[in-house]
Amino acid sequence: MSRRVADDACGIAQAAAVVGDWWSLLVLREIARGHVRFDRLAGELGVSRKILSERLRTLTDHGVLERRPYQDRPPRYEYVLTERGHGLVPVLVSLQDWADRWLLGDGTLTGAGHDGGAETRRVAALVGEPVPAGLRLPGTDGRAHDPVATDARATVLFAYPATGVPGVPADLTGPPVPGSAGCTLENRQFRAAWPRFRAAGVAVHGVSTQTPGEQAAFARAEDLPFPLLSDARLRLTAALRLPTFRAGQDLRIKRLILVVGPDRTVRHTLFPVTDIPAAVAEALALATALATAAHREPA
Repeated sequence: MSRRVADDACGIAQAAAVVGDWWSLLVLREIARGHVRFDRLAGELGVSRKILSERLRTLTDHGVLERRPYQDRPPRYEYVLTERGHGLVPVLVSLQDWADRWLLGDGTLTGAGHDGGAETRRVAALVGEPVPAGLRLPGTDGRAHDPVATDARATVLFAYPATGVPGVPADLTGPPVPGSAGCTLENRQFRAAWPRFRAAGVAVHGVSTQTPGEQAAFARAEDLPFPLLSDARLRLTAALRLPTFRAGQDLRIKRLILVVGPDRTVRHTLFPVTDIPAAVAEALALATALATAAHREPA
């Protein structure tokens, strides 16, 4: 069998024909981050308009992107991921996870972050960046949620690897997840502080890559007053390029906290989170200050 015929039946070869190019992957990275218009993509990537046009056309022709009009005079278009394109999001996150470990790290596997590393710098760089509009994640209450509460003066979004019901493995079905130790404590700390967050007009959302069913079982057992959001499809993870690690066959988000303003802009980041009670207290102080400032601003 010739190499060409073998490649015709090889999924890796066929996928590489669509996205196996430096610029194509970076275009997908930026669109997953919410940069969907041509000029913004060109600016973020520092790529020539010719190359960008070619990659967008190729990805659109393959059904990875959809071209949608947002202006009539003159006609302007934005590029959004199709369902086929969303299917590539875990690939992007896996590439980031692999590079964080083997190219930017020392090859060790850990569920914790380290001060001064590439992941720490990437999370810190989120300050001033928006959480893309249009993201919706399933919550433990059975509804789809915007990660940023639109009716709050600020939102605290805390990510964690995995939780479990006491006495049951962390993912409810298998062995404990490395890095998940402390996730139950973290949720309990936010639960204990919830009255103060609510009094300040601050929303609290927890997010992990667990399924909605797994999260719901934990939320019921712990009587959590705030929703846990499932990023099992990694859409938020890819949009914000959150640090991840692999546990078994699953990608898990490393523990971190974002404080987001009512304008969807990330105002503060806490990463790595090593002292959970101190981190929850700091998140409360930062969010309360942000909420107070938002309340004082003229309408």
